[in-house]
Amino acid sequence: RVSGHDLYLDLPLAPWEAVLGASIDVPTLAGAVRLKVPPNTPAGQKLRLSGRGLPRPHGKEGDLFAITQIVVPAATTDAERGLYEQLAKDSTFNPRAHLQQEMNNAP
Repeated sequence: RVSGHDLYLDLPLAPWEAVLGASIDVPTLAGAVRLKVPPNTPAGQKLRLSGRGLPRPHGKEGDLFAITQIVVPAATTDAERGLYEQLAKDSTFNPRAHLQQEMNNAP
């Protein structure tokens, strides 16, 4: 996507890359650039690559923004499914916790 001189791209991340952090090669107009994804990066996070957008006639280039998307793989092996089951058992994370709070605050 283009907005003025800035470029936007959707950056797919595996869940472990989003949680643990990763270095990802991102395509730009001048070739691939290594982008450091910080640990605990949420979906929808806008990561900026300064000066990697479209050129301007009398100034520096626009920016490239990589918008993170968490891609959930299908559990295709018993080992992978076991990891998901262990995570579900050990985790206290509730992605819907805010829903009850919103219902309590509704008029």
